[in-house]
Amino acid sequence: MKKILAYRFSAFGDVAMIVPVLKEFLAQNPDTEIVFVSRKNFADLFDGVERLTFRGVNLDDYKGVFGLRKLTKELNKEYNPKYVADLHDVLRSKILTILFKLRRKKTATLDKGRTEKKQLTRKENKIKKPLKPTTERYADVFRKLGFTLKLSHQLIPKSQQKSGIGFAPFAQHEGKMLPIEKSLDLVKTLSKNHPIYLFGGGKKEVEILSKWEQEVENVTSLAGKLSLKEELQKISELELMISMDSANMHLASLVGTRVVSVWGATHYFAGFLGYGQSENDIVEIKNLECRPCSVFGNKPCYRGDYACLNQIEISEILKKIE
Repeated sequence: MKKILAYRFSAFGDVAMIVPVLKEFLAQNPDTEIVFVSRKNFADLFDGVERLTFRGVNLDDYKGVFGLRKLTKELNKEYNPKYVADLHDVLRSKILTILFKLRRKKTATLDKGRTEKKQLTRKENKIKKPLKPTTERYADVFRKLGFTLKLSHQLIPKSQQKSGIGFAPFAQHEGKMLPIEKSLDLVKTLSKNHPIYLFGGGKKEVEILSKWEQEVENVTSLAGKLSLKEELQKISELELMISMDSANMHLASLVGTRVVSVWGATHYFAGFLGYGQSENDIVEIKNLECRPCSVFGNKPCYRGDYACLNQIEISEILKKIE
């Protein structure tokens, strides 16, 4: 059995995108097994994946070069991998990869396509074209190691009984979120014909969604009430998830639930559409010259009006659903 050590330590949505790639890789390469190293709280993302061992780490225990040498030594002693896949390409993972290479492991590193993404998001003379999907970039790492992998880019439903609509109105950055009043209007409209389940995290989000639950009939807030494992199960049972360009889109993709995704400052051309999701289910303002202005939605709007989000009408979202 060929043993591969793979790692990525953040962010939540990016790690979630890795899971379907690993599932298909292991199915197509039955003589392999994977040890995946990441933050401990991501463990449930990998639950039930055959021939995959999840190794959670607390990164505070492995600070600096000496800490990473300690981690390399531990992982090598525990698993003795022949291959090492860096699915992160940041300073920490680069040091790990160098240390494993010194131990004569065959290594390969993610190509994030940074130059192309800068060209896509720069203020002037954007090169606006679809870039390689992030899932294919992950797959390329295993191809560099000498393995074959052909991704299906198909949703695989975890649950056959599906009902209700999930809605995750929040994202990490303002440039990715519909104005809150529009999200509430969407909930009020949808709840007339569908049971609605709200998803979010963090104290402020929990407070807002709890208030919506109290104000609107046929609405249930699950924010702050479920473990990650329970949340994945609930999402798998939904008929549909409505999400911003956020981790919730990738969680739904992981369990095979269709997503209607809303895009503002960011753009699916950068390669972050949920695995197996359809471009026909994307809601966006297409004719804005300034968009996309960011890969991650973390830059302030230089126009000052967030037209990419404020100009989206909830009727455009409803068209995708009804």
